[in-house]
Amino acid sequence: MRTLFKTTVTASIMMAALAMAAAAAATDSPVGTWKTIDDATGKPKSIIRITESNGVLQGKIEKLFRAPDMDQNPNCDKCTGANKDQPIIGLTILTGLKKDGKEWTGGEITDPADGKVYKSKAELIEGGAKLQVRGYRGISMFGRTQTWVREE
Repeated sequence: MRTLFKTTVTASIMMAALAMAAAAAATDSPVGTWKTIDDATGKPKSIIRITESNGVLQGKIEKLFRAPDMDQNPNCDKCTGANKDQPIIGLTILTGLKKDGKEWTGGEITDPADGKVYKSKAELIEGGAKLQVRGYRGISMFGRTQTWVREE
């Protein structure tokens, strides 16, 4: 009986340690879902899912927070190329980010509001609870940063 108890306790401790390690690893990466916040209103604007393939991040819009009287899934009429007139939900807006020290750099981000594509970089802050995403033209100094909030 005592051996069964020790085995059960040991297994429980190991499972808890593995769960904590997995949670800690998740905060070291931007992979997951993120809530974007509107710069003007401070209200939630969208949910972005960031995935990783071969060390490269990409982000797609999964959900929009829009007033009930607005089109709930408008097309990106200001986008160009393959994104032109595509539904915004499902649109890949973040591409090409690669780990570079504590940042992810070398990517691009599309702003569906104006259809413009900007160079992009991102950095986890507050222990992985938030992601600072910077879009810019030319050099990073001339751009804008948004802080996204982790959903998972």
